[in-house]
Amino acid sequence: MDLDQIKSRWNEVLDLLLENNRIIWLAFFDARLVSFENNQLTLDFADSQKFANPHDFKASRNPAHTQALIDAITAIFGISPTIIER
Repeated sequence: MDLDQIKSRWNEVLDLLLENNRIIWLAFFDARLVSFENNQLTLDFADSQKFANPHDFKASRNPAHTQALIDAITAIFGISPTIIER
């Protein structure tokens, strides 16, 4: 499994999240897939067009939402990665 394979089917992951919980889908729909190495999927939420100042929402993200993302990835790809957010 590599990052390009995950990117090519990422919409399936998002669709599964949306089917189960729109709030969780909203938490991850604008994440950028940065890397997938050693079973760690790194997501980037930075978007210089959205905010004038730096922002960091990692502390406010619900761990249950991250687990739902992992569950969706497992359902689509058959892997259970660690999620790294930056």
